[in-house]
Amino acid sequence: NMKRVTLKDIQRLAEKARIQLWEDAKNMQRDVKIYLHWTAGRYGQRFNDYHINIDQDGSLWVSTDDFAETLPHTWHRNTASVAVALCCGYGATSNDIGPYPPTAKQIEAMAQVTAVLAKALWLTIDRDRIMTHAEAADNVDGLLPEGDEYGPRNGCERWDLQFLGTAESSTFLTDYDDPRTGGNVMRGKALWYQKQWEK
Repeated sequence: NMKRVTLKDIQRLAEKARIQLWEDAKNMQRDVKIYLHWTAGRYGQRFNDYHINIDQDGSLWVSTDDFAETLPHTWHRNTASVAVALCCGYGATSNDIGPYPPTAKQIEAMAQVTAVLAKALWLTIDRDRIMTHAEAADNVDGLLPEGDEYGPRNGCERWDLQFLGTAESSTFLTDYDDPRTGGNVMRGKALWYQKQWEK
């Protein structure tokens, strides 16, 4: 049931879901969120847990036409959020990005998708609204009850995109203000695309 789509399609689907997402978010007393993942699978393996899958070649795939649908992607954070995942990360450890690293095409596509979603959903591109699964797991926005953290600083159960294995994000870090974390790199790229498209 995966369907290949364009950035325009993603914009349209996000705009269609916006009212419902914001309603759900208000009921949870928070903003709409976008969570950035990797599947921890191989290239070409797509999963229905995420609204959008991005494959090795940068192609975009949706698992549902309804971005307001609650999917099981991020513990305690699924309602009123949209999940975007790179099809990669199998065999990755915090010391070694593994045989299926995020590709350059995937990283740029994720930044573009993030920029499109943020605009369509009326979100600013910042760490309170757009987070990697690693950041969400370490509760960098303070949304989880204290003691529920399960990210890079707390046992590393989930650390998706904490580093990207690229020159600008080459090492596993737990300082979330460091510009080299995967989240900071992705948000920086998304902001860059937004500026380009405004010209």
